[in-house]
Amino acid sequence: MAKNLSAIKRIKTSERNRLINRKYKSVVKTLTKKCLLNIDNLEESNLNDVKLSISLVYSKIDKAIKKGAFHPNTGARKKARVARAFAQKQQN
Repeated sequence: MAKNLSAIKRIKTSERNRLINRKYKSVVKTLTKKCLLNIDNLEESNLNDVKLSISLVYSKIDKAIKKGAFHPNTGARKKARVARAFAQKQQN
């Protein structure tokens, strides 16, 4: 355990930030899974619903990047995976 006052403060700050980042990451994972399921069931679901879920995922990823929960390249990779899945489903 840290004895230095600044180290104790840093531990508290790190723990707080870790919990905040975990919330952002969890929401992004959940929305991404729902979005990919909507894309897989594109024939059954409405195209507008799929586009709405994609925009919601993009928005949450961008907010997570802005808050520092994700590195910008990680966010870009996650958005590209969703976009690629949507594009492949539209081609078929």
